[in-house]
Amino acid sequence: MLNLCNAQLKVLMTDSSSSIRPTVEVRKQQILAAAALCARRAGFHGASMADIAQSANMSVGQIYRYFENKEAIIAALVDQDVQEMRERFAELEDSGVPLTEAIIAKADESLAWNYDPERAALRLEVFAEAARNPRVAEIVRRSDAEERTFRKEILKRTGPAGLSEAERDARGEVLSMIFEGMLIRSVNNPDSDHAAVAEALRSTLRHLLAKDD
Repeated sequence: MLNLCNAQLKVLMTDSSSSIRPTVEVRKQQILAAAALCARRAGFHGASMADIAQSANMSVGQIYRYFENKEAIIAALVDQDVQEMRERFAELEDSGVPLTEAIIAKADESLAWNYDPERAALRLEVFAEAARNPRVAEIVRRSDAEERTFRKEILKRTGPAGLSEAERDARGEVLSMIFEGMLIRSVNNPDSDHAAVAEALRSTLRHLLAKDD
């Protein structure tokens, strides 16, 4: 997950130091947590594989057993973020509440999630690295294309039946702008009135998800 934190890294390192041989998944999560920590400290550009290995309490050679390079680590972090988003929406679908209302009801939670300092810092570092590194840019754009398709499917289910494909694409793009923009706002104005912002967000989501212009 892109919000892997220091506490999670400590837990993973404790698990990996037990007498039971760590599984491949535990090792990967240990590396991803360490990479997230290093990226928040120095950016992906400044975090070397040696830095990541040291934070993970592993050797560089061990890191390469699981990830062929730093870009592969970034790709895994991005993929986990997409998976987490899908899991959150799956929970909404299973809530027994109409999807539009379920999404709107989670406005406060979505705001808190995107304003989380560690998560915001890490996601912004991914975007910064994408601006420098064409391989990371490709990872981010591939993930974004998947998210756009996902949002379009949601809008097909929540929006008016007569909504055109172009309008769905436009509304999906605005949704992306809102939620990605929260990352910047969490840095620029972390002390904003979140209750008031959440209320405005609910109104905006209702318009984008359901209103027929």
